[in-house]
Amino acid sequence: MVETPTHIELKGSRRPMKSGARRLRDVDPNMQIEVTVALKAPALPKSEAVPGQALTPKEFTDRYGAAPADIQAVERGLRSFGLTVQEVAPNRRYLRMSGTAAAIEAAFQPGMAIYHSADQGQFRGRAGTVKVPAELDGLITGVFGLDQRQVARRKAASAASATSATTAPLTPSDLETRYSFPRGDAAGQTIAIAEFGVPTQTGTIIAPTYFPDEVASFCQAQDRPAPNIQVVPVNLSPLTPAQLQQLDPQSQQVSVDISIEVMMDIEIVAALAPGATVLVYFASFDEKGWVDLLNQITAGQPALPVSVSISWGLAEDSPDWSAGALQAINEGLQAAAMQGITVCVSAGDDGSGDAAADRRAHVDFPAASPFALAVGGTMLRGSDEVVWWEAPGRRTNKGGGSTGGGVSVDFQRPSWQEVRVASINPGGIDGRVIPDVSALAGPPFYALVLPGGMTFNGGTSASAPLWAALIGRVNAALPASKRQRFLTPLLYGADGGGQMLGQTVCRDITSGQNASRPHPGKGYSAGPGFDAASGWGVPVGQRLAAVLANV
Repeated sequence: MVETPTHIELKGSRRPMKSGARRLRDVDPNMQIEVTVALKAPALPKSEAVPGQALTPKEFTDRYGAAPADIQAVERGLRSFGLTVQEVAPNRRYLRMSGTAAAIEAAFQPGMAIYHSADQGQFRGRAGTVKVPAELDGLITGVFGLDQRQVARRKAASAASATSATTAPLTPSDLETRYSFPRGDAAGQTIAIAEFGVPTQTGTIIAPTYFPDEVASFCQAQDRPAPNIQVVPVNLSPLTPAQLQQLDPQSQQVSVDISIEVMMDIEIVAALAPGATVLVYFASFDEKGWVDLLNQITAGQPALPVSVSISWGLAEDSPDWSAGALQAINEGLQAAAMQGITVCVSAGDDGSGDAAADRRAHVDFPAASPFALAVGGTMLRGSDEVVWWEAPGRRTNKGGGSTGGGVSVDFQRPSWQEVRVASINPGGIDGRVIPDVSALAGPPFYALVLPGGMTFNGGTSASAPLWAALIGRVNAALPASKRQRFLTPLLYGADGGGQMLGQTVCRDITSGQNASRPHPGKGYSAGPGFDAASGWGVPVGQRLAAVLANV
């Protein structure tokens, strides 16, 4: 007699052991764990069908939220294992539940353990697949929060690279002039910024420290008004300067290091869009953190932004991503796009190799998503603006770095991206090409006030918030009927005058390349028109506002 299985393998859940990790011990069965469960819900449309008119969060939920009966069935089934419902996500596509490690093991059979790796220290992880109760097969499409491995890197240029600047870094006024920002201050707009904490050697998460006095000092020095900044904890709160002082010296240094990223993002947006409300979201640096953060942003909690800046990512084909997480994060970005939010994502700071150790070219995720605006980097060479590349084309302890860019291996090229760029990988597909656009990332960098005495920095971590701020400025200048639109596909459409919009609203970057050495040792070159080193080029903001008002 064949026994009926009690659990079914969850598609897309397979993850290998983290590279270089070793198993230390079992997870304490009494440890409390929270998971985010993805629910069966109506399929989202293909990238070609993103609506021109933005949906409200309610409209999105009404069309694409899970059926109430299915939500209740999942809640009832998981309660039987001892789990507790924490929240149904506002879009009704996810469910947060918690319970002891023993209950989680019984419900999903992930085989969790405590691991150690040189780059992350101790963390809770798993290897293999997740299973779901047989009666819930088809109703659950993902489970996130079982594995705490770090799945993204911050994109800020290294301090060593920043200190190599030989000319004065650019001020907000310099940037507004260089990129022809439209008049105004983005009053009435909301701009979001995504930030993450990092795991430590003890398995805890260290949050960045937010230094409001440094933001105020920077804005005052740049003759900018005091910004309206709101901290939004997702599942992590930033440290205050007083809390930072209570940490041990090593943990203090970790928090300060990641705070450089946070402060740079905030100061660039605050200075270039001083009239906007700036929402800074903080989440854990694992798959669950990504999913929860995007759910909260797209729910409009506390307000729906017109743009989002994300300066974090990892090679799209890294084994540290699970296929299910890529799908869930991509769907979160799609939810944003369908609500008219342009998510500006750094294309990466490690050139064509994206810090991978093989001989192939890689692109960064989530920049590679067709629902993101992938932002690459430039630098100044005399009076010329060229593709950002500093030897060896990737970050090292001695400096270096280069813009990410290339052709995706995971995401097909959307039909609206009608460009001719071939992958440099043998057998590569006609995948999504990034970046879409660029802005300053390398020398002479950005004038800032940062922790640790640094006064300037860059990387595509800086070019992404610049674009997010510019979109806020542009949106405020548009007539009401032309506001709140996902920008990326518009760049590849007609400008009303016989050209693609990207050609009209960007200044072409025609010199430079992004090869990282020694791997893969080749890259993509800039040239006339669109390319995989600079996209359409750098913004001409006033032209962007003028064209979007009539398209």
